[in-house]
Amino acid sequence: MSKRGGFPGMGGFGGMNINQLMKEAKKMQADIEKTQEEIQSKDFEATAGGGAISVVVSGAKEIKKIEIKKDVVDPDDVEMLQDLILTCINDALRKVDSAQSASMGRFNIPGMM
Repeated sequence: MSKRGGFPGMGGFGGMNINQLMKEAKKMQADIEKTQEEIQSKDFEATAGGGAISVVVSGAKEIKKIEIKKDVVDPDDVEMLQDLILTCINDALRKVDSAQSASMGRFNIPGMM
């Protein structure tokens, strides 16, 4: 083994020994876990139908709250209400995905996101 702690002839992975590489990997893993916890602790809100429907979703993608204004409830047009709810929930989930991508993108790990 070389004096740097790497493998002979490999230059210690570009001058970095294996112990340093492992420390960096552990730090990155801890940073990733912290970032994931931060996202999961946040709430994301979306509205549809001009504010007629409001949905709150956690960063863990759990629906926490759905509010429907009374004037949007029409027994003769249940399909419209269903579409508004779906649109609202999907928008809130996209916000979670976007926040995750933005936060995790700083780690620049190929194939991760």
